[in-house]
Amino acid sequence: MEIGQQFLHDTRYASDMPDEPSDQQKGLPQPPLELPFDDSMPIIDLPDPKTLVIPSIDLRTAIDRRHSFRLYRDEALTLEELSFLLWCTQGVKAVTARPCTLRTVPSGGARHAFETYLMVRAVTGLQPGIYRFLAIEHKLQLVKPGTQTLQDVTHLCDDQKMVELSAVTFIWAAIPYRMIWRYRQRAYRGLFLDAGHVCQNLYLAAEPIDCGVCGINAFLDDEFNAYLGFDPEQQFVIYCASLGKKPTGIHK
Repeated sequence: MEIGQQFLHDTRYASDMPDEPSDQQKGLPQPPLELPFDDSMPIIDLPDPKTLVIPSIDLRTAIDRRHSFRLYRDEALTLEELSFLLWCTQGVKAVTARPCTLRTVPSGGARHAFETYLMVRAVTGLQPGIYRFLAIEHKLQLVKPGTQTLQDVTHLCDDQKMVELSAVTFIWAAIPYRMIWRYRQRAYRGLFLDAGHVCQNLYLAAEPIDCGVCGINAFLDDEFNAYLGFDPEQQFVIYCASLGKKPTGIHK
């Protein structure tokens, strides 16, 4: 059996399989809704999503226009535009008493197992570097400063030119135990489904601000995890997407 078929076999639900309890059913504590962050590193306030003035576009138009862009014009995003994109892809609408987060994207069991990282090349008011989005607080934290991060992330994404040209490259990291706690090994299917939900929201949210997106599945897994300091059994890069202003002459 090939690896892909083995994965589907080992994570399937079937009536003749033993119903092993999950860690949630065993009464084990729920993992935190968000990873802790380092108070010693700079934290940047983002504009409140409720105050953002973003051009209107109807959903049909956004879907019709949506396709992958690998070339971008050399123009910075505003901090307001970046705040809007982060809100649309991982925005926290509420933290419930359960507790769980209710966000702008679906996630199985409201587990929301992702942390968002950004490679910023050109955003007004931000220095180049790697940032982490603190979704519950709706803030950014600088985790790796410097222009070298552009070359580093481009290389880690298989030297694809659209990363080097992007204003921002989104990097989504999965925290598997957030999902495993409830769904055992079936959780891994949910992680990859959730990645698709998040990136599609990015594609659609990019349209009203004249941006294009390209989802990226070709990246060096082990090297990327090591670069960001992840233990891949606890956290791993699951998906990336480059983003920038559409080339001149492309419809808005």
